[in-house]
Amino acid sequence: MKYLLAFILCTLSIFSVCFKPAFADSTEQPAPGEMIRIAILKGYETITVNGKNVSATDEKGRNLQIELPARLRNEYDRVKSDKNAVKTIRLSSPELLQVNGKSYRGVIEISPLNGKLLVVDELPLEDYLVGVINSEISSTWPMEAIKTQAVIARTFAVAKRDERKKSFYHLESTIMDQVYEGSDEEDSRAARGVHETEGYVLSYNGKIIQAFYHANSGGRTESSENVWGKSLPYLKGVECQYSLTSTTSRWELSIPLAKIESALKGFKIYGLNDIKAGQLNNRGRLKTVILVTDRGNISIPATKFRMAIGSTVIKSTNFIVRVEGGMAYFNGSGYGHGVGLCQYGAKQRAIDGFSFDEILSYYYPGTKLSKLSDLK
Repeated sequence: MKYLLAFILCTLSIFSVCFKPAFADSTEQPAPGEMIRIAILKGYETITVNGKNVSATDEKGRNLQIELPARLRNEYDRVKSDKNAVKTIRLSSPELLQVNGKSYRGVIEISPLNGKLLVVDELPLEDYLVGVINSEISSTWPMEAIKTQAVIARTFAVAKRDERKKSFYHLESTIMDQVYEGSDEEDSRAARGVHETEGYVLSYNGKIIQAFYHANSGGRTESSENVWGKSLPYLKGVECQYSLTSTTSRWELSIPLAKIESALKGFKIYGLNDIKAGQLNNRGRLKTVILVTDRGNISIPATKFRMAIGSTVIKSTNFIVRVEGGMAYFNGSGYGHGVGLCQYGAKQRAIDGFSFDEILSYYYPGTKLSKLSDLK
């Protein structure tokens, strides 16, 4: 009996450790492990910082006296507060820090940049990923879709960190890289998805992959070569009918020709009269767009046309267009560049019972789910 009792107590102990809710206490600080630096604000004239039990140091590690909340500004390439004017202010706390009203974990670093302020959040990689989940998808999605996003966001972040290891920060907090809104976006399901995939990334031939992803493929994903001119064996494009179940798979809009001409001023477009579809690439998306002007026809890459008008306006290069009465009418499918993981496709696959590793292997064929520690 005493051996049975010992076994039960041991089992309960293991259970309590393994299933301790992640981020149950917002002030709990996990072991640092892998770190990442995120530019959370750029080009701001002033910022406001706040928090409890905050320590402040300058670029040389000297302690600073700062009364919080503090309003900081750039003054002669120094970060100026009421009592200090230094090259860099680093703020840390055992609790959360607030920058312009948003909460963040880790160390907040404020520096001058081009006459304004740059704010970088330096924090453990796994903490960062919990904040990414609800910024990129929704934690109400199936858990296997959340875990898929966690692995891809981790892979993307580590690849960017390696690529930019000599830079002042590793990633932007916007769609320029992947969206990160800080700890306000954390919840238990996001934390669970990150925790259950902790340390896992996708690799190909023993190296971390370029883990591009997008919202909706519109029926098939794109080749990396068609978008960026770089062919990668695991980014050739796959069929993705699962994405068509989402309302984001189709879009329509109308834009005045005059507004489009203004947006395309970098291409020296004058007297825009019509827009026509150009060539299609091997994945069925537009390769070029033909602009009919008073000076003749001008062909430009469809990807550049989309970015010039706005990537959230022209949601993909998979569209048809007609011009009537000075207006351009677009009808398209998909949202994003189309390369790699389709987030809404992953969601539907998870609903249909696919596991996160099955979803990943479909969108990135030939890749392997690997522990980051094994790739070093």
